[in-house]
Amino acid sequence: MRQASYRPLSYNELKEALEVNEEEELRFTKVLGRLEKEGEIVKTRKNKYGLPEMMNLTRGVIRLNQRGYGILAPDEAGQAEIFIYGRNLNGAMHNDRVLVRAQERAHDEQRPEGEVVRVITRANNQLVGTFQRGKNMFQVIPDDARQIYPIMVKPQKKIKVNHGDRVVVAITSWPEKFVNPEGRIVEVLGKKGQPGLELQVVIKKHALREHFPDGVIEEANAVAKEPAEEEIARRKDFRGLRMVTIDGEDAKDLDDAVSIERTEQGYRLGVHIADVSHYVREDSKLDKEAFARGTSVYLIDKVLPMLPPELSNGICSLNPQVDRLAVSCMMDIDLQGKVTSYDLYKSVIHIDERMTYTAVNKILDGSDAEVMKRYRDLIEDFKLMKELADILRDERNNRGALDFDFPEAKVIVNDDGFPVDIVRFERGPAEMLIEDFMIKANEVVSEHLYWQEMPCLYRVHEKPEDDAIGKLNMVLGVFGHKINAKKIEPHVLQKLLQEVKGSPEEQLISLLVLRSMKHARYLPQPLGHFGLASKYYSHFTSPIRRYPDLAVHRVLSLLLEGNMTARKRAALEKKMGMYAENSSVQEVKAEEAERELVDIKKAQYMEQFIGDVFTARISSVLSFGFFVELDNTVEGLVHISSIYDDYYVFNERNYTLTGNHSGRKFSMGDEVQVQLVKVNVPDARIDFELVR
Repeated sequence: MRQASYRPLSYNELKEALEVNEEEELRFTKVLGRLEKEGEIVKTRKNKYGLPEMMNLTRGVIRLNQRGYGILAPDEAGQAEIFIYGRNLNGAMHNDRVLVRAQERAHDEQRPEGEVVRVITRANNQLVGTFQRGKNMFQVIPDDARQIYPIMVKPQKKIKVNHGDRVVVAITSWPEKFVNPEGRIVEVLGKKGQPGLELQVVIKKHALREHFPDGVIEEANAVAKEPAEEEIARRKDFRGLRMVTIDGEDAKDLDDAVSIERTEQGYRLGVHIADVSHYVREDSKLDKEAFARGTSVYLIDKVLPMLPPELSNGICSLNPQVDRLAVSCMMDIDLQGKVTSYDLYKSVIHIDERMTYTAVNKILDGSDAEVMKRYRDLIEDFKLMKELADILRDERNNRGALDFDFPEAKVIVNDDGFPVDIVRFERGPAEMLIEDFMIKANEVVSEHLYWQEMPCLYRVHEKPEDDAIGKLNMVLGVFGHKINAKKIEPHVLQKLLQEVKGSPEEQLISLLVLRSMKHARYLPQPLGHFGLASKYYSHFTSPIRRYPDLAVHRVLSLLLEGNMTARKRAALEKKMGMYAENSSVQEVKAEEAERELVDIKKAQYMEQFIGDVFTARISSVLSFGFFVELDNTVEGLVHISSIYDDYYVFNERNYTLTGNHSGRKFSMGDEVQVQLVKVNVPDARIDFELVR
């Protein structure tokens, strides 16, 4: 069908063209049905089969906005996103995989518009929402505002549900153009606002897998054995090489270790990654469960790991003072940060110390004599690591890499899961050096597999869309800046960020540049990583907690062991597209769940301060008011209706609100005094008012 001469053919015509005999017909029918179900081919109204791209159809995942429209992220690399009005959704729901017929774009700087012609696969069979009892109908309003359809339900005798209850509803009938979906309540979680409900709501809402099936646990116990002597003998022995892990205090899944030596030309950096692929065999129960999860999810004080604890915290984790199997990337790096040579090994390692970021930061700044004494044999190693990390970061900056340094926070909870503090988190030298080393190892492995022409899963960050740069330019023009949308490269945006550094508009422009970016995703093609200004980039360094890393390890291991046959290579190439799609979807799901729970806990923490006055900075300005951020990173809304002294007009070119009569102006970065007036914990909404 991909041949240029192909024209749409019927079932019988295809069968004849492919010379399918009677014995092969059943298999042929199944293959044809599967391809159509997956959206690889399309059957026309005249019952002819063709490729979507030949029929002006684009396949991808649609993401809805609470305002009722959708944006299609195409599966095909390099294709533009497509805007879909609510009237053209035709029953598609948030995160569904769909086929969209594109229409002509209005003008150059806008996305093309389109219409959903078919839903290929539904993203959610169940949703979490609030039960509402009306006079003549019952419905569930989904918690996620992007699930724009209310779900109609019927009363049930077996499950008692009251107005306002948070429930899990299974969808029994999907929405159509003018028809809402129908469903059946399968679980009552509790009353909206009920304490302690948040974690379970987030898990259910995002369809996260909380428990491992018995078969997976049994398999984990069976493979979680100490390395056998014959396996160790087959590997490069690095047990005599001094190396450490550097992680957060509460980390239990330690999948990367580092070693360092000075050489005549510069440095020899070793990045040693847990050999998870040795324990998690392809198509095993462990592998299928890891694929379904895609990633570990970190929900404040609860982890939903990708692999059972027997592996993630046990035999795969690079714990100190025990032998562990690893894949090692040994790099010789010169004084300019260039990798002059490298070697990749299946290895056995022995970690000398389990270090924390806190301890390494204290060693590097010399602030704690006791810590310096405790790790005196490693001090020179850490200084050498910092020296090399600075060189690697400079090299990355010189090629145009973008580094957004927005504040992060950690919510501290007690044993009952109640938030007791919010701590602003700043990256120190230790966090940055590990990041620098992992990026370099990822680049080396990715480029190695590319030139070996191996199937690979690449971490891709595509260029911003023209319309996103057009919107950015509207604001930049107000401040005397402009970027060329046709020649957009990482160094162009890097130069812009450097130019505005220290200016009043720095925060606004940095935020808008970030918003103009596409979300990074996984693809089988090496389209490069725009944010890192990297031509070849893959995820290799976290196979305990990310499935793409495990997939990369599997390919690399077969290559290093000399077991990559043509048949195996072809089989892996076929799987990479599926791995990429699922991993990208699961990553977004995990990020949204993690962010949502943090926001809920922040709201829960702030409830105790209702009525208090705070000094805050305006973090964003919108037509209906502005958001302010406190020192602890908590954000809340000052609604325009609560500002009584004037009538304020929103300027979308420079993101300001200006009083009609007074000329008083509110801009991003302004310091204001606000009073906390309202907190809605379930919806993670915090409302402030200005203090005159």
